[in-house]
Amino acid sequence: MDIFNSEEQEHISHAVELAEAGTSGEIRICVERRCPTDVMERATACFNKLGMHKTYLRNGVLIYLAVDDHQFAIIGDRGINNQVEADFWDVTKEKMVHHFKNGDLLQGILVGIASAGEKLKVLFPKAKDDVNELPNEVVFLKDKK
Repeated sequence: MDIFNSEEQEHISHAVELAEAGTSGEIRICVERRCPTDVMERATACFNKLGMHKTYLRNGVLIYLAVDDHQFAIIGDRGINNQVEADFWDVTKEKMVHHFKNGDLLQGILVGIASAGEKLKVLFPKAKDDVNELPNEVVFLKDKK
């Protein structure tokens, strides 16, 4: 998929790694060209398909992006959703939208990762025995023809 080149994908993966360095939380990025359903419904389906609901502390965060449809969503599992401020995800999305509107998808994603990571570090500090439960690479979904 030609949305992010290999260097940009590496940059995103590294940002996820850095964001997760001080937390037991898990962050994933899922990208596709078109969103076949409601964006929250699609993000939730991707969250489940990627096994993000299986983290030990239920503290996974998914940033879903449908590039051609100009839609995105952030899904947090119940462990984090039960602890963040009611408007936390909306505030994070607003920070990202600023970059998206300027045509900078990469920076928008990086801002979202950093924001989620900072909150995860506060709410779920890294334990001595913590392991990376989920991969850090960007997940690209293929469009169904």
